[in-house]
Amino acid sequence: MTSTPAALCGLLALSLVSLAVGVGTLSADAEGLWLVAISRAPRTAAALLTGAGLAVAGVIMQMLARNRFVEPATAGTGQAAGLGLVAITLLAPAAALWLKMAGATAAALIGTAGFLALVRRLPPEAPLLVPLTGIVYGGILGAATTFLAFERDLMQYIDIWMNGEFSGVMLGRYEFLWISGALTALAFAYARRFTIAGMGEEASTGLGLDYRRIMALGLAIVSIVTAVTVVTVGLVPFVGLVVPNIVSRMRGDNLAATLPLVALSGAGLVLACDILGRVLRYPFEVPVGTILGVLGAAVFLWLLHARPARG
Repeated sequence: MTSTPAALCGLLALSLVSLAVGVGTLSADAEGLWLVAISRAPRTAAALLTGAGLAVAGVIMQMLARNRFVEPATAGTGQAAGLGLVAITLLAPAAALWLKMAGATAAALIGTAGFLALVRRLPPEAPLLVPLTGIVYGGILGAATTFLAFERDLMQYIDIWMNGEFSGVMLGRYEFLWISGALTALAFAYARRFTIAGMGEEASTGLGLDYRRIMALGLAIVSIVTAVTVVTVGLVPFVGLVVPNIVSRMRGDNLAATLPLVALSGAGLVLACDILGRVLRYPFEVPVGTILGVLGAAVFLWLLHARPARG
């Protein structure tokens, strides 16, 4: 993650490995091309879009909350999306996927706004209270989701949605993730504004920024990206926490300069963990959410104790 060209080369290499790794034998004939087109290429694209979207959503949330230790999966956004998904399933069991995504997005938007309202009441001299509040807040939302699922015999259903993995991704079953890709591109256009918004409302307004409008845009990007990811591949933790922090320690906080590297690094991290999950217990798979949960928790603890790399 030292430069954008190096990240692009690494991402290309990982993509080629992803296309080659799998239980099915890849051959240079029509059957091999069909396997790539139907399964492995969509899976690779889904991992790239998920990683880039969640990394960008994480850095936006950190700017809005003005805290380095928050991201959608640890601030209640992902859990709120899961709660909305269960609610739509109970109210309209036969609802189309786009309607479930809309319900999850609305719930994620409300949940994220609630988290930001909570952290504004916390003392600024205790920054570690913010991630702790997010973990407790997400735990409450997750408990509500589990209760509803248990009461309606939907535990297996919600476990599938909330544990991020790509084994079920095929052509025709991942295309909603391109919405996440489009919002990631939109975030590039507003990168400088998000950087200014991270300075706080008073400073942003003094610099001529419409702080409330940028906050609303950031909330929308974070909520939609998270909801689309949860509905399509499940909850993928720690990407939005680990990647922005490491990039920030190496390259600084100017999003206009670092956001492409954040997106590429997030895509590479998720794709690498997906490949690792395919080979660890071959021919079986370990969900990418499990691998990122272990890896992300270790890096999170390191980030809490490590000294800043930049003066």
